[in-house]
Amino acid sequence: MFPNLGGQELFIILFLALLLFGAKRLPEVGAGLGKGIRSFKEALKGAEIKEDLEKLENKKTESSSSEEKVSSKKT
Repeated sequence: MFPNLGGQELFIILFLALLLFGAKRLPEVGAGLGKGIRSFKEALKGAEIKEDLEKLENKKTESSSSEEKVSSKKT
């Protein structure tokens, strides 16, 4: 994910986070970030599912209209 980030840099980032939030709040902050990321992923999946459903509905309407045209040509 971060190819140029070594152990020393990670240690400094974690130390700064500990100083900013404190030892008691750090797990809460991590849990909040995790929940936020999870809800963001679910929202993306929901958008993809919604787009797929719209595509299926469009195909159904197109196929039904083409069937009506074929049946009207036969008569």
